[in-house]
Amino acid sequence: MYLNLYRLYVRQSALVKHLKQNALRNYHSDGAFGYRQSTETKYCLPEDVVQQRFQESNFYRFVTAYRQFGHLIADTNPVSFTPPLSEIQELTPQRYGLSASDKISFRGIIHNGQKEGTVAEAMEFLKLVYGSHISTEFLHLQTEEEIEWFSTRIEELNHEVLNNNERLELACHLIKSQTFDKFLANKFPGLKRYGGEGAESMMAFFNEVFQISAQDSLEQVVIGMPHRGRLNLLTGMLDFKPVKMFAKLKGLPDFPAKFKATGDVLSHCISSTNLNIKNTALHVTMLYNPSHLEVVNPVSMGKTRAKQMSVQDGHYSPSRRWSDKILNIQVHGDAAFAGQGINQECLQLSNVPHFEVGGSIHLIVNNQVGFTTPSDTGRSTRYCTDLAKMLSAPILHVNGDYPEAVLKATRIAMEYQRKFRKDVFVDMNCYRQWGHNEMDDPTFTNPQLYKIIRSRRTVPDQYSEYLINEGVLTKDMVDEITNQHYSWLSNELSSAETYEADDPCFKDQWNDYNQAQDIITTWDTGVHSDLLSMIGQKSVEYPADFKIHPHLQKTYIKSRLSKITQRSNIDWATAEALAFGSLLYEGYNVRISGQDVGRGTFSHRHIMLVDQETNNIHIPLNKIHSQQTGFLEVANSILSEEAVLGFEYGMSVENPKNLIIWEAQFGDFFNGAQIIFDTLIASGEAKWLWSTGIVILLPHGYDGAGPEHSSSRIERFLQLSDSKENEIDGDNVNIEICQPSTPAQYFHLLRRQMVRNYRKPLIIIAPKTLLRLPAATSSIDDMTYGTTFRPVIGETISEHLAVDKIIFCSGKHYYSLKEQQNKMGKKNVVLIRIESFCPFPTYQLQEEIKKFPNATDYIWSQEEPRNMGAWSFLKPRFDYLIGKKLKYCGRDTLPTPAVGVGKWHQEQVQHVITRPFEM
Repeated sequence: MYLNLYRLYVRQSALVKHLKQNALRNYHSDGAFGYRQSTETKYCLPEDVVQQRFQESNFYRFVTAYRQFGHLIADTNPVSFTPPLSEIQELTPQRYGLSASDKISFRGIIHNGQKEGTVAEAMEFLKLVYGSHISTEFLHLQTEEEIEWFSTRIEELNHEVLNNNERLELACHLIKSQTFDKFLANKFPGLKRYGGEGAESMMAFFNEVFQISAQDSLEQVVIGMPHRGRLNLLTGMLDFKPVKMFAKLKGLPDFPAKFKATGDVLSHCISSTNLNIKNTALHVTMLYNPSHLEVVNPVSMGKTRAKQMSVQDGHYSPSRRWSDKILNIQVHGDAAFAGQGINQECLQLSNVPHFEVGGSIHLIVNNQVGFTTPSDTGRSTRYCTDLAKMLSAPILHVNGDYPEAVLKATRIAMEYQRKFRKDVFVDMNCYRQWGHNEMDDPTFTNPQLYKIIRSRRTVPDQYSEYLINEGVLTKDMVDEITNQHYSWLSNELSSAETYEADDPCFKDQWNDYNQAQDIITTWDTGVHSDLLSMIGQKSVEYPADFKIHPHLQKTYIKSRLSKITQRSNIDWATAEALAFGSLLYEGYNVRISGQDVGRGTFSHRHIMLVDQETNNIHIPLNKIHSQQTGFLEVANSILSEEAVLGFEYGMSVENPKNLIIWEAQFGDFFNGAQIIFDTLIASGEAKWLWSTGIVILLPHGYDGAGPEHSSSRIERFLQLSDSKENEIDGDNVNIEICQPSTPAQYFHLLRRQMVRNYRKPLIIIAPKTLLRLPAATSSIDDMTYGTTFRPVIGETISEHLAVDKIIFCSGKHYYSLKEQQNKMGKKNVVLIRIESFCPFPTYQLQEEIKKFPNATDYIWSQEEPRNMGAWSFLKPRFDYLIGKKLKYCGRDTLPTPAVGVGKWHQEQVQHVITRPFEM
């Protein structure tokens, strides 16, 4: 800090020196500026003018110091061990050659309309603006316009006074929040409710956000919020009926019995409601959140963007950056915001094309403790919000003991976001009344802090007393608000025993969809061959003046056109383009995101063409026909997994007509987003009845890449599934896990995601070497009407009775085994590919096995080590459902997915493709 101050001092001193010696030389003796004719070429100013300019320059430095360092003396901590600093050297006028009595122009600061006064008067004003209950950090903003706007707006704010109606409304929200917490504490004394006690001023934040949103004609607000104070907001402002909460507390289910669901804890409840704010409709959605802190943030961004891209005309448009009608709000805890890396990822997404949402409003509910860790040992930075400076986002620190200050800080934040469409932070310093939860004793680790907290009056009581003294409120009015709210909660509680859960799902854009059933259905996902041929040709068209890469022209475009013409040798990239194009033609939208997905990790996709001279981008599939309503969005993402996948999940749950695809650069990259898989994708429907048709592409295959880039860890996803080992699966599994072995199979999987009347997450164990393997191609006939995805692919042979061994396998491994079988001349063996692990294809396997009545050996052959891959999942299902004892053949148990020594890899490859035929 002092180094920066020194640099500032040197820089400004040099400016003053330049001002005296050079800038002021262009001055005529008559007082006009200009060039003076002189043989000596001397330039000078009258001494009094030089001194005046010098003083003004120093005063500007003094004002800038308050704007930069005023937060160091501000009274923004309601439970500080020590009072704020009364004075620091950087904020003394003497440092800048000024005295308190100096007369000075007030140009550059707002001061009750005065044009001039003393330095002492200016300092009093600056302390009030920058060193009171609101302090700011904004000089790190990157444009002069933003800095000037922010300084002007914060200095104007000092003269704004809330009217009595605003104060009464604010007091009412605070009193209701406190009454709610007291009611739950009285009726459910053992409940961990994560109440809002100590942070009640967050109600001022939300009320102001909603008010301004309605005034500015916003249509929707999407909120991502953790658990603390959540129930207060839901019942106090978002029309959440307390009877739902009380019924849950009495052990009743969250959803009607017709749904397959597990439910979730009380502190994860949500509301999606239409508020009427001064006769203006505003739809507010609070999202479900898992207990993993901050995970909801990218989800809220993704859902916001999906709304923004379709709200204006009802159609999704990849050319639309954002809509002014949808606002994203993110609420954070102080320790979680500073400590969780997903926040850095989200901030990096905020201005990236295809991920930007036009700026989010962030509220930090700064409890000044993380679980039980004091803030001074919970981070390395001065403030929990210092991460926001990475994004050059302005920060307002505000004392939560002063609800009106919180409201004013929120007002500035909203105005900034509306003007500049950038992220902005409100850091509300407050406290937790009861520790991490209401059953916790925080004095174990924070005795001094909680000695202060337990000795003070609550924020609602303090504010009510202030308004009573101001003559705005009376004690009777406070009692009336309290009693009415308590009575309302009591009535809701009395109705809990007879409450029947309503049906919150499958409404609006989800009206034509249902939860999947416990039966297996087959969907015709084929497309007319003429349409496929047209799409194939359109998929590589580009404007005449577009400078295509010469390699793509030769090996990509000409090759695809040849394959389409011949109707054969369709590779994976072509099959994918046909699937995308056919869905776009039918009016669905497709979005694929990930790192360099436009070209693909293995340079196979090239769904996005780049002009070699201008860098302009052309996406051929968005030009299939002139009346096209479905659009393809190719979102090359930042080098992130967790936040990007969370974002895509948010996109997918918003609208069932959007096919959302996330592709990992390599299959094992998913583990950077493991929390998203565990808490959202695999369990979101069971906990919250949130359907998603998101597709996850995980490139997988053992080709000597070493431990990290070989395996997509199939076993982990199989363990995440709720497929039962002793019951036949239906469509209502939590996730689908497939490993297609042909481009046509991949084509049908993508189309199936959209044509069904339900949505399920799909994990595709995607290929690497198969992308260009001549044996792994398909024909147009494999994708036309009457064709569909095949969960099991058997072999057609003439001598069924001669087969005494069946080898089951999947994916790339099939082609290696088939080649080895031909080399060894093994005609007594048949290979059966399992294309779908989950749902487990019981009936299809039984039908294939019946074709070979003399088979006695049943072998599962895989590339992965024994303790990985599908073996542990398949064995009990063969035992219980197929009635056959399955033998294992593959790599031995390993601590890593693959070896890193080339010689060992080759030895293992030879073993896993030879041993199945020799067993």
